[in-house]
Amino acid sequence: MQALRVERLSSDLSGVTLTDVPTPERRAGEVRVAVRAASLNYPDLLMTRGEYQFRPEVPFTSGLEFAGEVLEADPGSDFAPGDRVMGGNKTGAFAAQACVPAERLSPMPAGLDFPAAAAMGAAYSTAFTGLVELADLSEGQWVLVHGASGGVGLAACDLARALGARVIATTGSPDKAERIAALARPEAVIAAEGRFREQVADLTGGHLADIVFDPVGGDVFDESTRCVAFGGKLVVVGFTSGRIADISTNIPLIKGFSIVGLRAGEYARRFPEQGRAINRAIAKLAEAGAITPAIDRILPLSRWREGFDAMARRELVGKVVFQPG
Repeated sequence: MQALRVERLSSDLSGVTLTDVPTPERRAGEVRVAVRAASLNYPDLLMTRGEYQFRPEVPFTSGLEFAGEVLEADPGSDFAPGDRVMGGNKTGAFAAQACVPAERLSPMPAGLDFPAAAAMGAAYSTAFTGLVELADLSEGQWVLVHGASGGVGLAACDLARALGARVIATTGSPDKAERIAALARPEAVIAAEGRFREQVADLTGGHLADIVFDPVGGDVFDESTRCVAFGGKLVVVGFTSGRIADISTNIPLIKGFSIVGLRAGEYARRFPEQGRAINRAIAKLAEAGAITPAIDRILPLSRWREGFDAMARRELVGKVVFQPG
């Protein structure tokens, strides 16, 4: 079968190749799935460089998440051949077939096709874990979402709005503002440049943000510490800016806000029942039509380089979805 393999770590994707590999062997407790769609996430790009906190031994098959149809499962499993499922593992999604532990799969929400299901999992579980589980989002709160053109940022905007929050989206690329506004439908889209606190204050009537959701880090994090309301939460999601910010602890002390680190995958692994509850809550919202994943483009897996390059150049508004075939 064909699979996208990271043969060696590289800064320019030169160590990545689409090649034929043996069909993976299914172990007890695992489910074999025919992958119909798999979505690209920022950690997938980082892992080709060895820059993600999880560093699989090379060579490995790339890809965090997919949607597809069950081919084989243990007798008595929750899954049977023909079931439409979504999920994944830390690697292995960018291939014709994948074998993953049964607990890493969920039934596809009714009404979603394979690309939408593949684009929903990691982004929305990250957003839900950060906003609801860790930041205790409630209706009417102001949520400031950075990196709103990315899959996780758009998911955070979509989810927060669906749960009754008022959303301010930011972007480092002003040319993306109209597309973000159309997809995320926030109260406003502003540029994450310089001193944006005043814009946040104006939009919120001086209240500032109850929750800041920050996948960007760097200068954006620095300015975000000025945007958090007293008693608010600043959720650290990642560092797509490339700089891990520092903070003097007197700042959250004086302003009375909390800084919360988010690792959604690790949260679900440590608290599996909560992880399953998160998946059920997301599926319920999706089936009700309250949330819809944003897809920038759908590509055959043979055009993997186009998707990775677009992500590296920050061209995307939404997710890239690959279809093996």
